[in-house]
Formats: sequence, structure tokens, C-alpha cells
Amino acid sequence: MQIWVDADACPGAIKDILFRAADRERIQVTLVANQALRLPPSPYLRLVQVPPGFDVADKRIVELLAPGDLVITADIPLAAAAIDKNAHALNPRGELYTKDNIRERLSMRNFMDELRGSGVTTGGPAALSQRDRQAFANSLDSILAKRAR
Repeated sequence: MQIWVDADACPGAIKDILFRAADRERIQVTLVANQALRLPPSPYLRLVQVPPGFDVADKRIVELLAPGDLVITADIPLAAAAIDKNAHALNPRGELYTKDNIRERLSMRNFMDELRGSGVTTGGPAALSQRDRQAFANSLDSILAKRAR
């Protein structure tokens, strides 16, 4: 298992959790972004920089992804593509996307897109809270513990 991070939109606090987990679990964490990022020194951390453009990082993650890998993303279409490749997808708030819930999430995302397109102000997600960080860390630990068995 490798961990792939949709890094352009990933909160710094979540990256920090992933950096610590990479060293603790000795697991490869690859951040994919269209901008240069500073990574702490570690043999388990790597950056793949892609050109700017719509969904370029997402497409690169899907290309490199193997079954059983884990993708960290809030991007629902990317999560759906990961699940279609028999990988796992976890959002920065600790919610695991599954075959059972991803279609519903896609439908809601598309509905909200239509609302925004028609001029309705929908607002964005709430700021990442300490509870969200803890939920992410707990979900990540659970996924990594299953890998170790």
C-alpha cells in the first residue's frame, strides 16, 4: 500500500499527520501537486509535481494508483476513480469513501454544482476543526492497522 495525497487542497495539519505516519509506519506517502511543496526529510515522502491545469493532479494520481493504495482527497470524483480502481479514499475530515457511499456523494456534489451554476450561494466547507483532525488521524490509523495484518 502507498498513500497518494491530492496535495494542492490538502490542509497543512493533515499533511503533518501524514508525514508522521509515513515515518512511524514506514509507508510511502506521495504528494501530487501543481506547485512546489516543502517536505520534511524522510525516505518515505515524495513529491510529484504536475503542470497547472484543471484536474491534472487528480488524473496523475489515478494513473499511478494501484489496487489497495490509499488516496487522501476531498475531491469526490477523484475518490470515485480511486474506488473504481479498487483503492481506498479518505477525506481530510476522516470520512472513508466506499462503494456504498460514493455515488450518493457524487450526486450531492453535482446537485450543489447545479445550484452554484444557477447563482445560488451555497458557501464552502467549515474550517478544519481539532475534532476533524482527530477523526482523520483515527481513520488513517485504522486503515494502516488493517494493512499490517
